Amino acid sequence: MKIDIQQAWWAMIGLGNGTREWTVEEKFEKIAEAGFTGILGSLPEDREAEKWRRLLDEYKFSFGIHSFPAKKEDLQILLQKAKEFGVQYVNSQVMGEFIIGDDAIQLLKELVAEAKEVNIPYYIETHRGRITQDLIRTVQYVNAIPDLRLTIDLSHYVLAGEGCSSERAEEYFDVLLKRTSSIHARVSNGQQIQVDIGPKGDHPMTERFVRWWEKGMSYWLEEAKPNDVLPLVCELGPPDYSITRYSHSSPSEITNRWEQAIVFKSIMEETWGRVIKKNV
Repeated sequence: MKIDIQQAWWAMIGLGNGTREWTVEEKFEKIAEAGFTGILGSLPEDREAEKWRRLLDEYKFSFGIHSFPAKKEDLQILLQKAKEFGVQYVNSQVMGEFIIGDDAIQLLKELVAEAKEVNIPYYIETHRGRITQDLIRTVQYVNAIPDLRLTIDLSHYVLAGEGCSSERAEEYFDVLLKRTSSIHARVSNGQQIQVDIGPKGDHPMTERFVRWWEKGMSYWLEEAKPNDVLPLVCELGPPDYSITRYSHSSPSEITNRWEQAIVFKSIMEETWGRVIKKNV
């Protein structure tokens, strides 16, 4: 049982040396140098698949992928290709934020069943603007589907709930955290989806998120079997997720996203260390 700290490939968009964006090869090198052990990205197209397979093997990286299904048929072909490529797991932001109730539960059951048939780990991401639009309905889904596993990204619900600081919110978060199968590291202050937490991670909201992550890791560890892996993903998005200064030409970010990713990596490692210490 171990963690796998991955860097989101989406979070590498626009990063570079100040004059140009890093190449694919340079991004792999930077991710490896920083001590990440894998990548969360998209399943590469046919013409890029050979390069990605070579680089993933060269750096001994794990590889999880995003997906955005609106119906089970959207997932069927992707799952088979993912299996053939050697993907570690499939993460889904399920489309259709206006699908609710029984219709939403039925769709999620169908997606989970498709992944089981292919025998690949499959997680639904807690994400606004998707079928998991808000905290309340996602708790309903979890209660209705015993084998629904989650990618935890609580920044979306903190943003939607302007902090989600009530006791009721904590109770609902706990329901979701018990289904943790992956965690995306990002901190929201309740007004912006993604804030700079400082070089030491001492932003006032960091402690709250770390507490949630620690609970999710602990719940996962209670159920984990030997050789199970918990993917922890540093997922700091490029503009317009990151806060920018206005410019007529191109917006400039007010934070160093790459340095922040490394701060988040360190926090996740320290959090896992505490969890392990408590459970030894």
